[in-house]
Amino acid sequence: MTYQRQQIGRILADMGAIAPAEIDLVLEKQQNSGKRFGAVGVEAGMFSDAELAQALASQFQYDYIDLSEEILDAELVATLPSDIPIKYNLIPLKQQGNTLVVAIDDPTNVAALDQLELQLGLSLELKIAAKGQIERLIERGAGSQRVLREASEDFKLQLIKETDKGDEVLSIDKLTADTSPIIRLIDSTLFDALKKRASDIHIEATGEGVVIKYRVDGVLYQATETIDSRFQSPIISRIKVMSELDISERRIPQDGRFKVRLGDKSIDFRVSIMPTIFGEDAVIRILDKESIAADMQGLTFEALGFAEREMQRMRRRIREPYGMILVTGPTGSGKTTTLYAALSEINSAEEKIVTIEDPVEYQVKGVVQVPVNEKKGLTFARGLRSILRHDPDKIMVGEIRDPETAQIAVQSALTGHLVFTTVHANNVFDVLGRFLHMGIDPYNFVSCLNCVLAQRLVRVLCKHCKEPVSHDSGFLASYGLTDEQCAAADFHDAPGCKECNGLGYSGRSAIVELLEMNDEMREMIAAKCPVSELKKKAHENGTIFLRQAALEKVLRGETTFREIDRVTFAEG
Repeated sequence: MTYQRQQIGRILADMGAIAPAEIDLVLEKQQNSGKRFGAVGVEAGMFSDAELAQALASQFQYDYIDLSEEILDAELVATLPSDIPIKYNLIPLKQQGNTLVVAIDDPTNVAALDQLELQLGLSLELKIAAKGQIERLIERGAGSQRVLREASEDFKLQLIKETDKGDEVLSIDKLTADTSPIIRLIDSTLFDALKKRASDIHIEATGEGVVIKYRVDGVLYQATETIDSRFQSPIISRIKVMSELDISERRIPQDGRFKVRLGDKSIDFRVSIMPTIFGEDAVIRILDKESIAADMQGLTFEALGFAEREMQRMRRRIREPYGMILVTGPTGSGKTTTLYAALSEINSAEEKIVTIEDPVEYQVKGVVQVPVNEKKGLTFARGLRSILRHDPDKIMVGEIRDPETAQIAVQSALTGHLVFTTVHANNVFDVLGRFLHMGIDPYNFVSCLNCVLAQRLVRVLCKHCKEPVSHDSGFLASYGLTDEQCAAADFHDAPGCKECNGLGYSGRSAIVELLEMNDEMREMIAAKCPVSELKKKAHENGTIFLRQAALEKVLRGETTFREIDRVTFAEG
């Protein structure tokens, strides 16, 4: 055994993966850990799992295979027992008669491979691949949700009921204890959606059957093949049971929620059921607070994708001692995330920050957070009044929906508080109209306003498959781009790959237009000057409008023309 370990070390050294002197270092670490030579070296970062796989292939006279461009053959996987890939950490590549070609990472486990040959009744042809590549392919490839669902014993979704004494696991309702195909389907759909970073799951009844879609990075795509219509009613009934809704009521919309524990993590799901001509549809909003909390660690304007110019202007405004910071945009445009990035930057032990939200999406250390509960009478307006009695320095109001909340927020900003809030409007100038229509005194409103930020999210090209592209001058001219602007441009597009689920995009970035208030702008708004004049003055003062901010991201190769057309439009 010792000879074999030294031999793999020498092979790695001959490959140039490690220096000959480092072999003894790995052997020393190995004695302390009791693990294999290769595992110790990879964990210590002395060589990669791909280099180890190449060395093992050389040592045992097998072919090495790079799986980075490989796609899991769903049809071949479906012919095998579902626990095979995870149990043996292998990828079936192809079947030739009675021979199954597989990629494995450990050719030394001869007993397990002999057992597998007996189980399958096939002889195995082995190829060696990197352990990490095999694991990623099992997890991300087609058919992964079935493999993961049925094979992993640790995969336990437990429905949780919130009681006055805290969370209580519904033992009669452990999803793994029930073998019903409908429960398994819902179970796996929730799990798969979490894996694919989905924000919503749409279950739609159509004339052909039931369609399940995920919203990823703000865009819907179909997650499964169409399911037979006869399963539509059981699927919706299962979701209603989980959400404690009325199963017998099918004619009116219903809203509910449930919480699930996956391992040591709790995830909230908001459910909306709506009757349609083909039956009931369901939309499930996923609130994975712990993942969000992890994202919050690095939540800065840079991470959100703000341009340097806008970052400097925004940072100057959020550090003012009082006034109102307004963020606007449609649902799902990242308004709350931007406000939290601002709060994270100014959060200090010297000042009290209180927020009122519906619901509390992010949990931030050192910030007092109040959830709206309209059923119990805790509205934005009532909560905001109470917050003012708690001696805050900075206040965040999740959303201004009514004149009463708007009035209190404006008064708070006028009386020495810094107020952060959001409102639904299309651009920075529409916001002004919204507040004036709510009956707010124009003079008071413009007096307290520090800045208005309009925001959208554009999808960012997948870094694994993005590639340079060129566009003809006529096409570029239609976007108002000059030859001068395009001379230094770096246009890219992406065809889609397994890393981005074939979408071509992965993640999103913010585009913003920031209107800073000064005395001249305040006077123009109070005098009800036309929007065209306000726009002209804002541009003179340094405001870059949404369309221009989006085009800048295209010129830098971060996104595409079709993506910015999805979220912005050219203004006349």
